[in-house]
Amino acid sequence: MADFSVFNLGDFTLQSGITLRNAYIAYKTFGNPSNPAIVYPTWYSGLISDNEWLLGDDMALSAKKYFIVIPALFGNGQSTSPSNTPEPRPFPSVTMLDNVTAQYRLVTEGLGVKHLKAVLGWSMGAAQTFQWITQYPDFVDLAVPFCGAARCSLHNKVFLEGVKSALIAAKGATSGGSSNGEATAASDYRAWTVEERETGLKALGRVYAGWGFSQAFYREKVYETHLGFKSLEDFMVGFWEAWALSKDPENMMTMLDTWQSSDCSDQDAYKGDFELAMRSIKAKTLVLPGKTDLYFPPEDSEYEVSCMPPGVGKCVAFPSIWGHWAGGPGNSKEDVKWLNQRLKVLFETGDLQDTKNVESSVASLSLK
Repeated sequence: MADFSVFNLGDFTLQSGITLRNAYIAYKTFGNPSNPAIVYPTWYSGLISDNEWLLGDDMALSAKKYFIVIPALFGNGQSTSPSNTPEPRPFPSVTMLDNVTAQYRLVTEGLGVKHLKAVLGWSMGAAQTFQWITQYPDFVDLAVPFCGAARCSLHNKVFLEGVKSALIAAKGATSGGSSNGEATAASDYRAWTVEERETGLKALGRVYAGWGFSQAFYREKVYETHLGFKSLEDFMVGFWEAWALSKDPENMMTMLDTWQSSDCSDQDAYKGDFELAMRSIKAKTLVLPGKTDLYFPPEDSEYEVSCMPPGVGKCVAFPSIWGHWAGGPGNSKEDVKWLNQRLKVLFETGDLQDTKNVESSVASLSLK
């Protein structure tokens, strides 16, 4: 039996105008519904269970204090996805707005929540956090996007083009451009063979390997000292290829397109005016980039905060060499402590100023 629930959306019209028939969103809740509610969306490729490392009785995200809702992205294999939805093919593009619209319906119609104490998330979860606080600015008190961005930068789109192209080259396809899937006519679209799937996913994992962690992470061989791999190739196979091979290529393409197209100003209220979207944020927003994150560099986060109204946003970077993985999914224990400390202070006080100088066991960028 699946360790999650589903909320039926019916025929769900996407931002593109295409309708997903009998769509549904997967989710899991923790804690008493009478407690303040917190939404914690999933990340690229992540299952609902992959978010649970940040929950615990002694953690900031405690089910004893809060009603925590983890909704799954469209395309993650639990919510409506290519892997569980035979038609249409190719699977239609799904945006961040589509995901958060579905999550809002889940939270309000399905769970009866009237207001959220907080929304937070890592990576694509951070993008969904920004979407929440711009799409529903009066519905959320606090927001913590970590190691993510309010829009996909041009450099990030280029990185994702490499990931996508490595994956689909296995079936002889090429990219249709950013957020456009394969350059294949719908009438010529076909499923993956077993061999194409394995070859493509392995290639995706190896491309990802150069981006997920920082140069310093590799230089100091943290994959050996902290993760227990015997060599670089052992890490490439045992970590990156193993992760990629556990996924469905069509699902990965759907979520990748969502990521590439992400821009919280791409909605009627802002009409692409990114600075206006940032100025419209009302939730107290603690933006936590990774100092060595190759996807989402701190300067992008600093710009986001600079566009917010005075006193609404604060940017503090993870002082870590774990790159993007500083923010999740729990491999770096010191970074988990660093994040949890700041979440505790913000959730307890609601004061962004109190989060900047929290004492941390992470003393420097070096793990040695």
